Amino acid sequence: MEVKLKKETVVISVGGSLIVPNRINTPFIKSFKKIIEKYVRKGWRFVIISGGGQTARNYQNVAKQFTALSKDDIDWIGINATWLNANFLRIIFDKKSHEKIFTDPTKKISFKEPILIAGGFRPGASTDYVAVLIVKKLKAHRLINLTNIDFVYTRDPRKYNNIDPIKDITWKAFQKLLPKKWDPGLHIPFDPVASREAQKIGLEVAVINGRNLKEFERYLDGKKFRGTLIHP
Repeated sequence: MEVKLKKETVVISVGGSLIVPNRINTPFIKSFKKIIEKYVRKGWRFVIISGGGQTARNYQNVAKQFTALSKDDIDWIGINATWLNANFLRIIFDKKSHEKIFTDPTKKISFKEPILIAGGFRPGASTDYVAVLIVKKLKAHRLINLTNIDFVYTRDPRKYNNIDPIKDITWKAFQKLLPKKWDPGLHIPFDPVASREAQKIGLEVAVINGRNLKEFERYLDGKKFRGTLIHP
């Protein structure tokens, strides 16, 4: 797959599974930081939305041992985990990043620095959805979803062996692979609520494995990359 990415403000959703798979993924953080700063020096700007990762699931799983959790309870734990990861990234990027993380995509987006870090918003809204709303606010056209899989697949690769990778798919076809409703425990490359909004605004989303950041760079450079392109 080959696309041409202009020097617009680039919106990136970084899965928490990359930041904290079990413990903080220092090699990923170092490589990701190096790449972002390379493009910042070229005049690019970035909005980076952080997921909650294993940190969220650890708290959620232990909390369930003590009490019955509502979907809102589960979501709030996850949201706070995204805020922790987001602040972690904000501090790592130091003065190149805006001084506060962005947590409300209904508000005006304003930052002078080359990087803005964002986290979760409210129950019922995943970080995928936050990313789409930010793209909409910025009037951008593309979103990069860094996750822990190489492609979108016809079925869950964690559960099935006989699966086919999808390199190019429309939103209409992609949504047929998803459940109808958002659930905070879902493990999918892009959630159903965010997908419907992305389709409405004609958004292009590149799903790329963040464990192979060379493909991320190739996408930024407008070269052929290994991953899935979801588009109108």
